[in-house]
Amino acid sequence: DKYGYDFSRLNKKTNVQGPIHFVIYKRHGAVVDNTDFFNELFSGVEKACKEEGYKLIISTINGDEEKIDRQIQDIQYSDCAGVIVLGTEMTLDDIKRFQKLPLPFVLLDSYFEEINCDSVLINNVQGAYQAASHLIKVTGKQPGYLRSSYTIGNFLERNSGFFKAVRAHGMASGSSIVHRLTPSMQGAYTDMKEIIANREKLAPAYFADNDLIALGAMKAFKEAGYHIPEDIAIIGFDNIPSSIIVEPSLSTINVPKTYMGEVAVSRIVKLINTPASLPQKIQINTTLIQRKSSDPDIIQKENESLL
Repeated sequence: DKYGYDFSRLNKKTNVQGPIHFVIYKRHGAVVDNTDFFNELFSGVEKACKEEGYKLIISTINGDEEKIDRQIQDIQYSDCAGVIVLGTEMTLDDIKRFQKLPLPFVLLDSYFEEINCDSVLINNVQGAYQAASHLIKVTGKQPGYLRSSYTIGNFLERNSGFFKAVRAHGMASGSSIVHRLTPSMQGAYTDMKEIIANREKLAPAYFADNDLIALGAMKAFKEAGYHIPEDIAIIGFDNIPSSIIVEPSLSTINVPKTYMGEVAVSRIVKLINTPASLPQKIQINTTLIQRKSSDPDIIQKENESLL
């Protein structure tokens, strides 16, 4: 007190016992290996743990059936205070294994109706609805859908949001052109090149399940002589850094990734301190970022020139 020290910031750290484990669950890695997205998510987790006074331990589970139970047991019998599980690629059976842990845990970037646990995730339906509505507004035409060939909970919800917007604008869901592409830039590029080579019908605009799919498809479209957005408008999802530097810049749905990580830590700390808390599903809303790949001024000028 004599020298003016402020110990108030240390008060909340006096009851901290054990670290928080951040578990990255990789079933196939096609999505989790998107380092741009998950680095931002992790930075939020790391920042919040530091502010709350918890040590952070990171571990990766690769979906190896022979090792999963042992890795979960290692966490259980450590001095762990709580677990945040990155569930982007997890199945229902995967998460059931973690539900048996006698520790507080939060599921990040995923949600299962059948599991009664705390979840922090993107409002995927809202984001995809925004994207599809934007394309319909700027083109006046029915958008197509670049859908992931991998079944992931987030993408299933984006599928729901896309078709919800299509129907809300008086269009038939069955009339939307859908292409299934690998959810990586190179994979989507290769798949779309094959679709173009096979002369499959293309849509005048597309919503993609993520930015990597959108960027890969854009590269294939441009190589085939299509102009974006004059011939084909496109919008992605996630707002990764590459979406800004590509030409034309990619319109996308922004996900507050760092904030999601911070919210997950806030929730796990709450569960550690108040174990009887009722489970919550926390959805983080998204925002539309319009860039050149769906620029209405460019599209309008092209339409006027055709007239």
